[in-house]
Amino acid sequence: MFKNVTLYRLAPGWAPSLEDMEAALDPARFVPCGATQDKSIGWVPPRGEEHGPLVESVNGQRILRLAIETKAVPGAVVRKKAQEAADHIEATTGRKPGKKETKALREDALLALLPQAFARQGQIGVWIDLENGWLVTDAGSQGKNDEVVTALVRAFDGLALGLLQTAVSPQTAMTAWLSAQDADEWPAGIAVERECELRSADEEKSVVRFTRHHLLNDEVRKHVAEGKLPTKLAMSWEGRVGFVLTEGLQLKKVNFLDGVFDDRPSGDDEDAFDTDVVLATGELRQLIPALVEALGGELPPGSAAPVSPPASAASGTTTTGKAAPLATVADDDSPPF
Repeated sequence: MFKNVTLYRLAPGWAPSLEDMEAALDPARFVPCGATQDKSIGWVPPRGEEHGPLVESVNGQRILRLAIETKAVPGAVVRKKAQEAADHIEATTGRKPGKKETKALREDALLALLPQAFARQGQIGVWIDLENGWLVTDAGSQGKNDEVVTALVRAFDGLALGLLQTAVSPQTAMTAWLSAQDADEWPAGIAVERECELRSADEEKSVVRFTRHHLLNDEVRKHVAEGKLPTKLAMSWEGRVGFVLTEGLQLKKVNFLDGVFDDRPSGDDEDAFDTDVVLATGELRQLIPALVEALGGELPPGSAAPVSPPASAASGTTTTGKAAPLATVADDDSPPF
């Protein structure tokens, strides 16, 4: 639960009842893609129960789940089928289809092929903490976050939200933490772990990724001093939650560490869902304020976003050549610990 965290601030005054939320979401229940439909978006029961409620309230926390189903046909297959239709027209009429007709042939080819395409479905969790005025999505990309926010705003009248902003940008803070000479310079309760990504802002756009490396060393500090700024940094809070902080204040690869879920009932227990929600939101409700404090506190809604340091902030110089990564890996969902 909540492998990713994108944090939004709810506008004051929005506090619908559970019943009002259920009524607002019900018209937008998820329906699978039709034969010629390439995308379907809708709300599904968070517990996974068929025809169950679309909003769950557990320990005062509201939990929702958005399903997104897509069907894709390879472009080469569509073009091939459309070309076959164009060749048939040319062979039977002696004329070559123009641009407008060719576009229509491709659209017809896509509609003909969609019923044969496999559907892929993903689900995104949404956590609403009315007491703290937060809305958290579990989306792994900005595109998915946009889908969730759009679906929420369409469903709920009067809902206004914006990304939470801190006084110090994550990139500025991460730069300082990686430049530290000693772990005592890190925020209380928050530790830098063994993964980071550094990227230069010059035309080379060189990238250095460290994985399973001790980061409090001269090699990392040298890259930062040369102008490479952190875009991702693995961290942990109080030895209980691990995560990768991004320059956009997203938490990726959220991982509840040993001991947090020790008392969780078995997966078949009907209370397992409630326990997961209570434990996960309970930890995150402590982690989020600690992280926001480490980033200088929250900016009031409507304030200008914090400015990240220029590429040369650490030393007054910039890199001029491509750096050879010391350790490179593709993005994955494995925890960086």
